[in-house]
Amino acid sequence: MTEQQNIAVPFSTERDDVRALRERPRAQVLVIGGGINGVGTFRDLALQGVDVALVERGDYCQGASGASSHMIHGGIRYLENGEFRLVKESVQERNGLLKIAPHYVKPLKTTIPIFSTVSGVLNAPLRFLTHKQQGKPKERGAFLIKLGLSLYDSFSRDGGNVPRHQFQGRKKALATLPRLNSGIKYAATYFDASVHNPERLTLDVLRDGVQAGNSSGGVRAEESRARASNYLSVTEISEDGVELTDQLTGESFSFTPDLIVNTTGAWVDETNAAMGSATSFMGGTKGSHIVLDHPELLAACAGREIFFEHTDGRIVLIYPMGDRVLVGTTDVDADMSEDAICTEDEIDYFFDLVGHVFPSIKVEREHIVYSFAGVRPLPKHDATQPGFVSRDYRIERADRSVAGRSIPVLSLVGGKWTTFRALSEHLSNDVLALIGKERKVSTAKLSIGGGVGFPASDAAVERWILDHTSAQISAERAAVLLTRYGSRAEQVIKYLEAGTDKVLDSTYELSLRELTYMAEHEQLGHLVDVLIRRTSLAFRGLVTEQLLAELAEALRGPLDWSAERVQFEIKHAEFVLDRFHRVQVQDLVA
Repeated sequence: MTEQQNIAVPFSTERDDVRALRERPRAQVLVIGGGINGVGTFRDLALQGVDVALVERGDYCQGASGASSHMIHGGIRYLENGEFRLVKESVQERNGLLKIAPHYVKPLKTTIPIFSTVSGVLNAPLRFLTHKQQGKPKERGAFLIKLGLSLYDSFSRDGGNVPRHQFQGRKKALATLPRLNSGIKYAATYFDASVHNPERLTLDVLRDGVQAGNSSGGVRAEESRARASNYLSVTEISEDGVELTDQLTGESFSFTPDLIVNTTGAWVDETNAAMGSATSFMGGTKGSHIVLDHPELLAACAGREIFFEHTDGRIVLIYPMGDRVLVGTTDVDADMSEDAICTEDEIDYFFDLVGHVFPSIKVEREHIVYSFAGVRPLPKHDATQPGFVSRDYRIERADRSVAGRSIPVLSLVGGKWTTFRALSEHLSNDVLALIGKERKVSTAKLSIGGGVGFPASDAAVERWILDHTSAQISAERAAVLLTRYGSRAEQVIKYLEAGTDKVLDSTYELSLRELTYMAEHEQLGHLVDVLIRRTSLAFRGLVTEQLLAELAEALRGPLDWSAERVQFEIKHAEFVLDRFHRVQVQDLVA
């Protein structure tokens, strides 16, 4: 069970995006699942002119896509699994995303503290061959890490634009990062990338797809060749077609596609079961993270990710995100019948790993402002240990009878954030072949949403902010909007300036009219969507009772909420934040 499993809101009204699907209940392709891979496939197909629809039972990017380590990386550790194709594709996609999504994907300097020279050399071949840890875990020494980084460089340099890795001895490493464990022998530094707001990048990809379906201009929502709705689930296949159920109203209707793409991640088997087909593809593992408000640890990281092997052999990370520090991740077999939450044992594990790398820095539970957990969409792996399960993907096909016709169902097994664009193109190519269409455009060099014309340097960002500062928009607000929307912030600012606006009393990061914009353009289903997936307010531990009350009241008009609905949404937000993210709102009131 996860946050995705919602309860119907009896005083909810039908949404425009649901109505667009209900009024024209047909499409060439139905994509089930609104994580990054489903949304990426939706965008790719829409760009090819395919009549495509997407449904997501929760909010977009609410499952594993929103519970990632916020990294866009080549996966250096996958080399040990022998996944050379995946690593090569990953670093190529990482380099590509830095160019086509510069508003959200940023270079990330990464340092590996190394405690030995040759440790693990004898175990490494056996790990490579068996995908199992042999005996007591041993940390990888400098020799193995140097070998891995050299190979990584050969894949990832992007014509020399990405710097080569560097090795430093103990003395120089401690001069650069003085709070590191003084027992280190070396430190290796290389570059990967981070995505500071995966939820908003997913929304940006989705919006590209919807706009592609309206490319002729003036098209009504129900006539668009690319329609999508969140909080809409597949509940069964009947003689009438695929039954879709609105998770907010409880109402259902039938929808008839010519082909179905199942991109529901760890829930692929459950989705297939709802469609009357028993599969056993998935064997996901749970990964948890905590977010710390800890200035001392933030300073110790010196603006870079600390990526290392803990004493149990698990690869973990510590890195700054704005003024917070993200610590993760665990990798344990997931029980799909239980809530995916960060447990007390996992928190103890995180504190232990921080102490291993920065022994002079004390971390307490009061430093935690947010936590999250997700189930990785990994293939069934039987006796293979979680850390060695392939992060690559495959596509499984089966045919189902829908409304008296046999149609293909493609199930995506696996997949990771970094490769979503290439994966989506691969999956779309399979779809195009089945429906008899040709590819019109590749997305490899196609900028995503607010990445189009995004300022290319710090100086250019400052100029953009200055150019968009006015009597109505302060420089502080302009900076927030640019971070949140990328270059699409220009459209948002025009919207804000077209009417009367007021910044919220509880946070300068939102205004009344911006919330109206979100309600009109970003498919808000619940109040908590704003806190977790339209902004980073929850992630940074900035949710207060005042903020909840002010947000709910501000959304009341734009979303046609009754007084009862307003109170429901506040309680629902408090429950989700407490149950799934360890945030007790009442304790955060100033």
